[in-house]
Amino acid sequence: MDDRDTILAELDAFHVEVDQEAGKLETIHAERLECKAGCADCCVDDLSVFDVEAELIRRRHKVLLTVMTPHAAGACAFLDDDRHCLIYENRPYVCRTQGLPLSWTETRDDGSVREFRDICPLNDEGEPIENLSRESCWTIGTYEGKLAELQRRWGSGDMKRVKLRNLPLL
Repeated sequence: MDDRDTILAELDAFHVEVDQEAGKLETIHAERLECKAGCADCCVDDLSVFDVEAELIRRRHKVLLTVMTPHAAGACAFLDDDRHCLIYENRPYVCRTQGLPLSWTETRDDGSVREFRDICPLNDEGEPIENLSRESCWTIGTYEGKLAELQRRWGSGDMKRVKLRNLPLL
């Protein structure tokens, strides 16, 4: 198994890379994105993260996890009363790409490939997402694979996921 501190350092670098790429899309879509501090409609219960990201939060927010009262059920446990993220600088991958136009493909039983698109309803004004170039969307797949590889190395192949709400309890 890899050294865990090394894997967490690689996770930090992964988050920086995701932020840089997401930042490019945020610039492209600046006029349509309504996401800002306090907008937490996507910050809901039942979001889960790989254990490697959970461990990063555990290590960086020990005091918070010890003393915090989680936000009421229905919203992410890490929101404060003003709906701001208490772990923003160490938020998981899934939180770093929320709100952006998303694109992914699925292979059908007949072998054909179909592309799907989605965007937060708050950010749906403007050019229909179906008309956007692929480069103007966050393409699901590449970064998820990189994160999964970090998790495999972290957990000896175990793809354990942890609900964010359960972090304070672990």
